[in-house]
Amino acid sequence: MEIVLTGRGGPEKLHVADTDSAAPGKGQVRVRVIASGVSFAEVQMLGHRYPRQPRYPFVPGYDLVGEVTSVGPDVSGVALGDRVAAQVGTGAWRTHVVVRADHVVPVPEGLDAGVAVAATTNGVTAWQMVHEVVRVRAGQTVLVQGASGGVGTLLVQLAVAAGARVLGTASAAKHEAVRALGGEPIDYRQDVAAAVRALAPGGVDAVFDHLGGESLGQSYELLADGGVLVNYGSASTLRENNHWAVPYLRTIRRFAGFRLGRLLGRGRGRRTRFYYVKAGPSFNRALAEVYALVLAGKLNPPIETRLPLADAAEGLRLLMAGKVTGKIVLEASQKS
Repeated sequence: MEIVLTGRGGPEKLHVADTDSAAPGKGQVRVRVIASGVSFAEVQMLGHRYPRQPRYPFVPGYDLVGEVTSVGPDVSGVALGDRVAAQVGTGAWRTHVVVRADHVVPVPEGLDAGVAVAATTNGVTAWQMVHEVVRVRAGQTVLVQGASGGVGTLLVQLAVAAGARVLGTASAAKHEAVRALGGEPIDYRQDVAAAVRALAPGGVDAVFDHLGGESLGQSYELLADGGVLVNYGSASTLRENNHWAVPYLRTIRRFAGFRLGRLLGRGRGRRTRFYYVKAGPSFNRALAEVYALVLAGKLNPPIETRLPLADAAEGLRLLMAGKVTGKIVLEASQKS
């Protein structure tokens, strides 16, 4: 079984099909999917707004946790029966997925598959931004845009664990959830800039911004001297009807303007970074770190709900409604 996105539109464009993945080739393994995630990337793919997405029809699904059922030629370090995780970008909403063997990461024994998949792409994204891009440290103050989302909830926890004070935007209904993670909530429907300046008059040391668009200018102005703005998405541009690359080209132009200001002596040491999560050795290393934190009880990937894989469209509807805290997990039938 697989879930196919047949064209541009809404969740109704998802259809269940009886087809499945082929046998693994050289350097590949075939994985029986136990759990997969629903992410904002799939929301963007509905409107053909995601960078380099395949042509319709295709199978979405950004990440997965499953069991290796077949091993192709020239594969080492992965065996039949191994429980693994992988970020594939698209194609995870199947009962079986063929993955490059060097892109799978062992899932520790005792770690629930749904929790593991909630920590996979979201966990690596948050971990790399906190520990490699910004290098958050004790005594700093950071702002997390979308602090109740799949990545945002993990950003809050990791930054708090690093000793930072964390301000996080969320709807009023999710403020208690943000507080429970150690953050200080700010209503994103209100004047965010005024609220941040009231809480941190000298500015913040870092802003994690998944909104893109006009939000980037405001985020940059909220930085303290020497602060860093990290942009890792363009959620605010979802309803635009232009080419998917346009928002990213605008971001490049804005970042170029910020850097020109630095060259002209107006930047006050502030920096900008664009982050994009990608599979590979650094992803694998980061995911191992994330899983260790989850097993130790030091990181909790919140799960909003678990749905059968066949109900992927409902998962997208829930995410698009904006009432989700954490991750929506899709679970494949254990009989598949």
